[in-house]
Amino acid sequence: MRLLKVLLSGLISGAVLFPLTSVSVAQENSLYVPLFTYRTGPFGPSGAKTANGLLAYFETIMKRDGGVEGRPIVWEECEFGYKTDRGVECYERLKGKGSLVSNPFSTGLTYKLVPKAPVDKIPVLSMGYGMSGAADGRWFPWIFNFPTSYWSQASAFIKYVGAEMGGLENLKDKKLGLIFLESGYGREPIRLFEALGEKFGYKFKTWAVPAAQMQDQRSQWRKIMRWEPDYMFMWGWGNMNATAISRAAEFGFPMEQFIGVWWSGDEIDTAPSAMKAKGSRAATFHAPGAFSKLHKDILKYAYGGDMELAREHDYGDVLWSRGVFNAMLIAEGIRNAILEFGGEITGEEMRWGLEHINLTDERLKELGATGFGKAFKVTCADHEGNGPVLFQEWDGKKWVIVSDWIEPMRDVVRPMLEAAAIKEAEKWDYKIRE
Repeated sequence: MRLLKVLLSGLISGAVLFPLTSVSVAQENSLYVPLFTYRTGPFGPSGAKTANGLLAYFETIMKRDGGVEGRPIVWEECEFGYKTDRGVECYERLKGKGSLVSNPFSTGLTYKLVPKAPVDKIPVLSMGYGMSGAADGRWFPWIFNFPTSYWSQASAFIKYVGAEMGGLENLKDKKLGLIFLESGYGREPIRLFEALGEKFGYKFKTWAVPAAQMQDQRSQWRKIMRWEPDYMFMWGWGNMNATAISRAAEFGFPMEQFIGVWWSGDEIDTAPSAMKAKGSRAATFHAPGAFSKLHKDILKYAYGGDMELAREHDYGDVLWSRGVFNAMLIAEGIRNAILEFGGEITGEEMRWGLEHINLTDERLKELGATGFGKAFKVTCADHEGNGPVLFQEWDGKKWVIVSDWIEPMRDVVRPMLEAAAIKEAEKWDYKIRE
């Protein structure tokens, strides 16, 4: 019997997300999922949306289905303010409660949990972020970054821009720039962009934005405009995103030549600039908006059919949807583990469940999520799923999809991922899994 103090409703500025409060839950068959979230600080406005999506999905399957395969889920938020040391404290404090999976929502925290996961036998799901080399499950069996990695996304940027120029061969001598948050997260794609620059002959230059300058960036944009790039890529988060878009517009950089990482494509990033941001684009691995049966179920079960309440908690926004998608994949991993092992699953069995996710079109339909995401499959060797990427565009009021699914450059990305995995594994003296 477990007695858990669990947060069944998220808090934003003291407001209750659902009409429930923190309660003590005593259930023999409960499944415990800690959520490392950040609703405060310069990244709080973005982090809160993702957290709200996670909670909305879990609340929905609890009320609609009683949990996963009849097993109730309990969850607990731990606010870490996007500060790695506080995130590690959250992990250490909650891991003894029967944690099935860690969701860091931070590349810095993900790197800190990499060596802890195999020791504590708690898998880490860094969905679409974190350490790109963890895609090689032979070296990192406890870390997952499906449905696609930062490096796969970066390769999709180049394919997308190349197509707009009439072919990848036309990238030769073009100028492609990257403005990024000065952090491990922001630096993550640089290696891939540089490698593809050598392959296709484009010129590549970067501009770092320290956290203290996120809401200024004028010095960076003056230098960018002097260089006159053909395209600018942006790898930001939190308050950096809206400022970068605003400065680009202020300095006269063409919005149709500005493309952001999938963490910069939310309404909170473009709404401040409104029509000035029209034409700016961002990558994504799921559709924007609230249109599917799943979204309707969430409105009904998580928000009691109250659209005003739902919108107060970001219903339908891109980052809210990101949280929903993340929670859906957690639940899929749990379901796989329960169907295979039954009983009260462990972290090791949860790892097996994540490693056997096969999100087919048929399964997406069963989940009510047709059109929400793209089918992908995880294997023991491939923890990325190597999924394709979409591009969306801000039309002045909302984000709309403007591309087909773009497959990553697997011939370039996978060898680089494998080489990176070996290099990272050497730090902890890991051995390859047979």
